[in-house]
Amino acid sequence: MGLAFEHVTLGQRVLFGTGTAAPSLASEVARLGARRVMVITSNRARETAYRIAADVEVALWHHDVAMHVPIETARKARAAAGEHGIDLLVCVGGGSTTGLAKAIAMTLRLPIIAVPTTYAGSEATNVWGLTEASRKTTGVDDAVLPVTVIYDAALTLALPVAMSVASGLNGIAHCIDSMWAPGADPINAALGAEGIRALSHGLPLIAEDPAGTEGREQALYGAYLSAVAFASAGSGLHHKICHVLGGAFNLPHAQVHATVLPYVLAFNAPYASDSEARIAAAFGTADALTGLQELRNRLDAPKALSDYGLTADGAAEAAAVVQPTVPASNPRPVTTENLTRLLQAALSGEDPRCLLEH
Repeated sequence: MGLAFEHVTLGQRVLFGTGTAAPSLASEVARLGARRVMVITSNRARETAYRIAADVEVALWHHDVAMHVPIETARKARAAAGEHGIDLLVCVGGGSTTGLAKAIAMTLRLPIIAVPTTYAGSEATNVWGLTEASRKTTGVDDAVLPVTVIYDAALTLALPVAMSVASGLNGIAHCIDSMWAPGADPINAALGAEGIRALSHGLPLIAEDPAGTEGREQALYGAYLSAVAFASAGSGLHHKICHVLGGAFNLPHAQVHATVLPYVLAFNAPYASDSEARIAAAFGTADALTGLQELRNRLDAPKALSDYGLTADGAAEAAAVVQPTVPASNPRPVTTENLTRLLQAALSGEDPRCLLEH
């Protein structure tokens, strides 16, 4: 049988340029004809948001942002948007900020302009996530896809190197998961491979020169590609694991993704030779896991889930919750037993090669 696949490309306007966030935002607000703008930003990114929104008439500033978007936080933000007659949402910040804007758009059907300050990638997907009763639920709704994304590497300069590393590795996780997620196809694989190349080039430059923008531009570019691939391919094993860990144990999002990634790659790679070869080529190494681990070592990446508060009991609990959600497309059959082994290895920071199996 010849090449055959179904691919959906999401419609979105992307404005990319260092130092251009403020004029880009003002022009997009005008283009959309918005009259009642709500700017969502964390307290950490507050000054950045004030600066880039200086030429925009803001009806409501909202700073109540929390990791993994607790349902109570979402309800408060939805109520505030409704009370103020908001007709456009602007989110400035990382994945938690974008996630809150999506939670509002999900119910009020308002357009979003996203201005990312990390490499989370949420701004380029139609995926939403909410946490309630220690369980994170995700879903897909085109209404939560930002109509415009404004990328400005200057806005990431305040992101510390360690957080840049974790956030960028989260982007690489999107790329790798897209190779074998339910909607994986040749277009997603191509986007994912280029995303890996850009991020693996950009992240070391950030570590070497935190005040420079070249590495940060490459990381933003790679993060965008990773998110586009992920939005089309859907959640694979890696994301199923990390969503449970984040929601159930309130672990930090980017660090969890950065820690779990090599274990999922080692787990799946022997069962997905074509994807493994593509990932290795993107890293420029003989095999995929070597490429990822060389990059992680160079960046002093997060190493063990225990460093973020997960316990052995928690790992076992997570495995039981994750196992029924694993997509049928995963190249390696997943059982509670081998999933528990994966999480135990990630818990202690064991060498991921312990999971290689042919």
